[in-house]
Order: sequence, then structure tokens, then C-alpha cells
Amino acid sequence: MAGTNSWRPGIFPTVLYTDAKAAIRQLTEALGFTELSVYEGEDGSVVHAELVQGNGAVMLGSKGRGGVFDTAMKDAGPTGVYVVVEDVDAHHRRAVEHGAEILMPPTDQDYGSRDYLARDLEGNLWSFGTYAPEIQG
Repeated sequence: MAGTNSWRPGIFPTVLYTDAKAAIRQLTEALGFTELSVYEGEDGSVVHAELVQGNGAVMLGSKGRGGVFDTAMKDAGPTGVYVVVEDVDAHHRRAVEHGAEILMPPTDQDYGSRDYLARDLEGNLWSFGTYAPEIQG
């Protein structure tokens, strides 16, 4: 999101991982995200990271660092995030090539989208597809 055309999304899904460094590797290598920033604590844990995909972003960090958010997420179930991509089949091929667990291959949906579903190393669900709701301002 560098350059003069940068902007800030208004919503950031946030996910905590037991091994945030492995999650960042999988999300960038297999699922096509780009690192925007990664901040590590003195102990090497990920205090905060931002990864970009298209015109959106996700924030993530290491579990067990304490604080209100970490405590609230302690017993939460897996997170599900939907990410818009232009070429679902190419995105899916990349994920498969990097060993991502695919729960649903690219599928044409009744509502006009083409999407697929993957599970990351810690059980979070990532849907990638062409559906992008138009938001009226």
C-alpha cells in the first residue's frame, strides 16, 4: 500500500496465534499476503503485525502476551476471515503448492462469487473469493 494512492481500511480482522511467526510465513508464502509491519518483543514473540492483501489488511500477534484482548481471546474459537482476490484459481494453486489445508476447492456460488476455503496452521478459516460487496458512503 505504498505510494501516493495509499489509503486506510476501516476494518481489520485480528487473529492471535501460538506461533505467530509460522502464521506470518504461511499467510505470506502460501496465501499471498504481504508484510506491512512486524513488531517483536524482547522475547521474540510477535507483539503486533499487519499483513496486506489487495485493499484490505489483517492484524495479528502472539497469544499469551497478556492484556485485555489476549485474555478475551484466550478461549475464543477459530476466526473466519473473507478476503477478496481477483484470480481465485491462481490464488488456490499457490496455496496448494505451499501445502495449505484446503477445505473447499474453487467453487462457483449461487450468488455469483467464485471462492475457496482454507484452514491455517492454528485452525482459523480463510475464505478467498471474488465477492466484494459495494458499500455506499
